[in-house]
Amino acid sequence: MNNLNLKNIVENLLDVFLEAGKIAKEFSRKGVKITFKSDNTPVTDGDLAVDQILRDKITNLTPEIPTISEETVNLKVKNKNKTFWLIDPIDGTREYIKKKEEYTLNAALIMDLKPAAGIIYAPEKDRLFFSYGKGLAFEICDGKRITLNCKKKNTNEIIGLTNSDKTSNEVLNFYKKYKVSQTIKMSSSLKFCVLAAGEADIYAAKARASEWDIAAGHAVLEHAGGLITAHDGKKFLYGKENYKNLPIIAKRSLNLEK
Repeated sequence: MNNLNLKNIVENLLDVFLEAGKIAKEFSRKGVKITFKSDNTPVTDGDLAVDQILRDKITNLTPEIPTISEETVNLKVKNKNKTFWLIDPIDGTREYIKKKEEYTLNAALIMDLKPAAGIIYAPEKDRLFFSYGKGLAFEICDGKRITLNCKKKNTNEIIGLTNSDKTSNEVLNFYKKYKVSQTIKMSSSLKFCVLAAGEADIYAAKARASEWDIAAGHAVLEHAGGLITAHDGKKFLYGKENYKNLPIIAKRSLNLEK
């Protein structure tokens, strides 16, 4: 599948992401209904509605490619495919429940176990990010389409992103190594998009969450010119056992000062 095919697939999904984002906001406004999954994490009726919309459209567009979604995956069945979709209908469900702004809708096309295309929409911020190849990463905001290239916006300091108020010593050591002068707490896959947009510089995390939480962000950031590796600096593949993430480090650039 070449970049033209990927471009057609991704651009045919943008409207449904906007539609699903509108529906997510409607559920939020009226107050979501919450249940708990077997792992004791919350899921809302908004998550499930968005999941259905995204899966239906993606399956219709690419019926030959399996779809794996956080809300419907069977972890007892081993994934033997090298090409598949990873969907996280709402990343940042806890933020979504609290009516915060940083939750995102996500889908990534994995090919040969690597992220080949990604779409991330932050409805409350009206920021839509997508990519389908090296140098082919974009944002649509306020009706304007911008090419993402990881160019640094803030030249005065190096900004690190965290997912928690309790940052591990391992991550703090990474930030010290890279001379991070300010840290900002941020939820969801929006972190990867902010790196791609040059609004922050680095994000490191211990092993947490699952592949569908980071795959779309991985695609967008890497296609914009950034990089994601494990903590040892090695690249990693998708379709791992139980879809578990490795400890990761995501950087806007090899040189964070430029």
